[in-house]
Amino acid sequence: MSTGLIRFIPVSFGTMTIISSAFVLLLWIPLKQKPGLGTIANAFLVGIAADATLATIGEAESLWARIALMLGGIFLNGVATAMYIGSQLGPGPRDGLMTGLSRVSGKSIRLVRTGIEVTVVALGFALGGALGVATVIYALAIGPLAQWMLPWFTIDLKMPHPTAQDIPSGL
Repeated sequence: MSTGLIRFIPVSFGTMTIISSAFVLLLWIPLKQKPGLGTIANAFLVGIAADATLATIGEAESLWARIALMLGGIFLNGVATAMYIGSQLGPGPRDGLMTGLSRVSGKSIRLVRTGIEVTVVALGFALGGALGVATVIYALAIGPLAQWMLPWFTIDLKMPHPTAQDIPSGL
C-alpha cells in the first residue's frame, strides 16, 4: 500500500511505511491490543531500514538471483515475524493487528494475516502501487509461515510456582 500512497503524498517509501504503521496502531484500540518495546521499534525501524536498503543496494540482475532473493526474503520474514512475536516484546503494527483480530474472531493466524495482506495489496494496487509476483506470493505465504513457525519461537512467560524441592535448604 505504501507504493500506492507515495504517488499522492511526496514522502519516501520508508517514511510512508512509518506513517502507515502509526495508522495501523490506531486500529489496535478497539481490539484492546497492547504495544510493547518491539512494537514501537518495529513501527520506526522497518521504515528507516527500508529507505537505507533502497538507497544502498541495487537490483539483482539475473532472474535466478531475483527468485532466490524473493523466496529467501519471504521465508526469512516469516522467521523474523515468529521470532519477534514469540519474544513477547510486542508485535509489529500489522502483526499486532493480526494477533488481535485472531484473538477476537477466533480465526487462525494464517487466515487473519492472509486477509490483512490481501486487503493491503488490493488497496495499494487500487491506489496505483506496484503489484508483482513477489507481492502476491508474500501476501499468500506470510500468514501460513507465521502460524507454522510461531510455536518454535514463542517464549512462555508464565513463572512456575516453586515447590519445596526448589527452595534452598539454608533459608
